[in-house]
Amino acid sequence: MFFVLSKILGFFALPSNALIVLGLVGAAVAVLRSGRAGGKMIVASLILLAIFGLSPLANGLMLPLENRFPPWDASRGAPTGIIVLGGAFEPLVATTRPDIPLNEAAERMTVSAALARRYPEARIIFTGGVGSLLFDAPTEGELARRFYLSLGIPASRIEIEEESRDTAENAVLTKPLADPKPGERWLLVTSAYHMPRSVGVFRRAGFAVEAYPVDYRTRGVEDLARPFVSLGEGLRRADAAAREWIGLVAYWMTGRTSALFPGPGTDVR
Repeated sequence: MFFVLSKILGFFALPSNALIVLGLVGAAVAVLRSGRAGGKMIVASLILLAIFGLSPLANGLMLPLENRFPPWDASRGAPTGIIVLGGAFEPLVATTRPDIPLNEAAERMTVSAALARRYPEARIIFTGGVGSLLFDAPTEGELARRFYLSLGIPASRIEIEEESRDTAENAVLTKPLADPKPGERWLLVTSAYHMPRSVGVFRRAGFAVEAYPVDYRTRGVEDLARPFVSLGEGLRRADAAAREWIGLVAYWMTGRTSALFPGPGTDVR
């Protein structure tokens, strides 16, 4: 029930969707009831779309998420295992295309494959099922298996968890598969902006992980002054950042994460 509700509410919480809905409601109000009130809603929608889509606001929302965890320190030695979160594939495209369709989060896969080669003794666990409410498609786990095999990584090294539908389920369902022991070191590979929520749910599940952030979308503080060249690009980033901030609050309120804004540390609750 939580999964279904989160998907429905999440759709309307994204800036691009919410502002388009505002404009459409304004148009309906203008036609059916009050031209002045409806006109104000339409103007507000257009102005806010321009702010979210063209100004550096989206970068300002993204930067604190990406900077929350530092790059992983390899000087401590090889990890026991590498956990890779789903979100880098386009499963719907895979229903009709023969290739392995990756999206802009592809670094989750390419970097984890490089880590697998760098640490040949480390276990590799990919976690991701089907996160869509409306369409049938291959699980991300199935696509991940094909991806790793295509790069020559032996099937014996690939462990797949493909029942999870969201980040919280990633953690809960991956822990028994990994069966972590005291003293073991497990890397968690996901997009930098997604890392705070991801680490928080793994900590809540009692699974200590070390953050390995990838797929950065901003350069740093200099992007706080960089506008976007297209409305679509800015809205896409604003949606991604807003989804994470809303997810952090929702997970914290429902007890699915260890803190409101998890950061570096070793607390496992």
